[in-house]
Amino acid sequence: MKALLQSVAALRAVPAAPWRGAVRRVAVILTSSRSGSSLFKSVLAGHPDIASLDGEAEPFLALSGNGFGFNSDSDALRSLNDIEALADNIFDGLTVADAHWAPLPELTARWRRRLLLQFPALFSVPEEYQRMQRALDEVLGHACARERDAPEPLDEQEVQSQVLAALFWREPWRVDYYDGRLGPGANKYFDETAKIEEPPFVLPRLRRRRFAAADAQDKILLFKTPSDAYRPGLYEQLFPRAAVRYIHLTRGYAQCVNGLMDGWLSPVGFFAQDLRRAGVSLDIAGYSDQLPFGRHWWKFDLPPDWHALSAASLEEVCLAQWLASHRAIIASGVPAIRLAFEDFIADPAAIMGRATRWLELAPLPMPPALPVTMATEAPGAGRWRKRRPQLGALAARPEVASLMDELGYRMEQEDWQ
Repeated sequence: MKALLQSVAALRAVPAAPWRGAVRRVAVILTSSRSGSSLFKSVLAGHPDIASLDGEAEPFLALSGNGFGFNSDSDALRSLNDIEALADNIFDGLTVADAHWAPLPELTARWRRRLLLQFPALFSVPEEYQRMQRALDEVLGHACARERDAPEPLDEQEVQSQVLAALFWREPWRVDYYDGRLGPGANKYFDETAKIEEPPFVLPRLRRRRFAAADAQDKILLFKTPSDAYRPGLYEQLFPRAAVRYIHLTRGYAQCVNGLMDGWLSPVGFFAQDLRRAGVSLDIAGYSDQLPFGRHWWKFDLPPDWHALSAASLEEVCLAQWLASHRAIIASGVPAIRLAFEDFIADPAAIMGRATRWLELAPLPMPPALPVTMATEAPGAGRWRKRRPQLGALAARPEVASLMDELGYRMEQEDWQ
């Protein structure tokens, strides 16, 4: 794995960006997995004074020798290895919302570097790497020419689909690993020989410009990774002269645990850690005994006490992930505004207004419709009810009621969305 990471880093050829000390403002969304943070972040990242990553910072931690299997036995991190390489990768991935397409060379570079994170074993092979570059040049070049001449802006998702079709026409099942592109049935479960970015994979946005040196002082750098719940002080280490503000995004336990269980059972998404690297075999009832990848793939965040969960039931594991992340956020003592995802869905403009005021930003015009991101099935109220017996039994536990109360939720099932 180390040799592959070195090969990927060399092919990505990320330039040095000595701007860590120039960053003045950082915003971090702290939350549990399956709490709607991808949607919340995608809307907030549309603010013209915010710079953000297309996805999360996790792949860059791996490239710089940080995280599970490097300097930690879980997702918790106290100190960082090779902090300059980590910062270089982050700065290279940051973009700012723009009304226009990025220039063609910039777009192709962003796609190339992103694809190397998604299929490292495939695209680190010289012939496949060259084939990938040709496909990107052809499809994105044609799309940029069409965008210049078209009376109306091109549909971004259509262009992204064209790129994926050109890249994977020989292995179309790979498209199933991308966010929003899972069909009625996956053709092949995730079984890559190496993983850097966690699926569902994100795609580079077309109408965003590259982060520049001046942005380090002018923009707020926005980050979202559920595993950051276990990493207090990470962004203060990365950006030592920045003021870091936190948003604690919450979601009720039934909705969250149900979403986690859906994700653990997904054949194509949320593959976080291959525990064969650690010599561990899972025995999670309802998961390890049901799925071909269930003995060795851990999904979502890896809390510090994950070893004690390796032989629990699936609902126990998912509940523990919800409990551990919010407990860690509260215990960190970071000053944060607490926002409920349920409130955001009910009134996006009001909750986004609270977030922008907390970050001392101008109001953000809301999109006409909220995008669907990282969904395992079509969004809808009350999806947790399909597991009412399991979730109802968990509700009887005092630790659930205690944390729900601390987060501002009621335990009456009619209030669960």
